[in-house]
Amino acid sequence: MSPSRAKLPSMSAALAGLPAGVQPRGPWMGRRQLFVRFASEAETATIFTADALRGELTRLATRSAYHSIAIAGGDPLAETEFLCVALKEAPSLPVMLDHDGQRPEALESLLGALAMVQVTLRGSEADAALERIGDSLARAAGKGVLHAVVIEPADAASDAQLLRVVERVHSASQDAAVVLHPPGEHAGVPDRRWLVWLERAAAVHPDVRILPVAGWRT
Repeated sequence: MSPSRAKLPSMSAALAGLPAGVQPRGPWMGRRQLFVRFASEAETATIFTADALRGELTRLATRSAYHSIAIAGGDPLAETEFLCVALKEAPSLPVMLDHDGQRPEALESLLGALAMVQVTLRGSEADAALERIGDSLARAAGKGVLHAVVIEPADAASDAQLLRVVERVHSASQDAAVVLHPPGEHAGVPDRRWLVWLERAAAVHPDVRILPVAGWRT
């Protein structure tokens, strides 16, 4: 059962910060965003209540212009209840969740607060992980929420494995955007490997693109 309003201020989570930055990957790459970054065990954290986070997002959004809010870092869907409360009556900015797609059931309860679900992966994931990613995409599609898969290929990921990701995405949602960021420096024309891969991937799914890796990190 949802906590009573009297208990909401006690709900809290550990955040690594609320920096302003530029989205470095995916279909919203290059957009100026406010980042809500959940802390990993190795990071210095600040404890925010859900009410405090909502208030800080409202304050920051009135001081400068942003395209959207990006939720990232750590395991944000481990804090779904916290986020549902924090994003209630949040600033009138679109909210993007960038995550690994491994908690589709937890994602379901948060979809009403999201404008974009972005799953970031390496291309070498096991079948079980890809099934959960597919489930996450299908749930987003079912609620009419924009959704995308970002592939930052692992060194060991073969072209066939990367194509398998596109096939799994397509079976989950034909409306998903797929963005592959080739490793290394690819500011100019992509090398032939990626051009050939893109040709094959485009024959499987209608929205596949390759984009150079952004130099920014948040």
